[in-house]
Amino acid sequence: MSGIGPVEPGQDTYHHPAAPPTGATPARVRLAVPARHRRKAALAAVATLATGVCVYAVNAPEPPPAPPPPWPSQVVGFAYAGASPEDERAGVFTFGVRVSTEPGRRVTVDAITQPSAALAVSTEPSAPFTVPAGKSRDVAVTVYVLDCGEVPRNSGLPFLEVTLRNERAVQTQSRILGGGYPEDLGAAIDRACADPAP
Repeated sequence: MSGIGPVEPGQDTYHHPAAPPTGATPARVRLAVPARHRRKAALAAVATLATGVCVYAVNAPEPPPAPPPPWPSQVVGFAYAGASPEDERAGVFTFGVRVSTEPGRRVTVDAITQPSAALAVSTEPSAPFTVPAGKSRDVAVTVYVLDCGEVPRNSGLPFLEVTLRNERAVQTQSRILGGGYPEDLGAAIDRACADPAP
């Protein structure tokens, strides 16, 4: 060897017999786990998952309670439908009332009365009756004058006392009917008591 220059690699310098040939995929190593151990491991995983689900179900926050249904008086309406021309009996006044409910809320009318002891009231249909949810029902109300000496002739005339019931409660309240009801009832009382008996 003579001269000056770089040292060149010798033959087989880069040959590594342990390395896989280029482009070859290395073999995958499989652990030899007996089948009974695999079954035990699978059962343990399932048991752990089931325990986690149970713990979550027990400790999960409860949903907030549903709000109570509204009071019956909040979902029902009463509208005066006019005097009935068919009833001409002395001391008797018949008129119509339309009872309506909000969608999803049915209401039962247990009673319709009048606060004065000098007047009596009957209805057709007779109470109790139910008004389906989101519907309306026409009711004929008849007022009978019992005592002209005690019959009210003031602002107490417009009131009807109604007893309402739904899944939440039973309520009794006074309902004011407009639409000419006070005038019509007052005129009927005046006719009935024009010549009151002593």
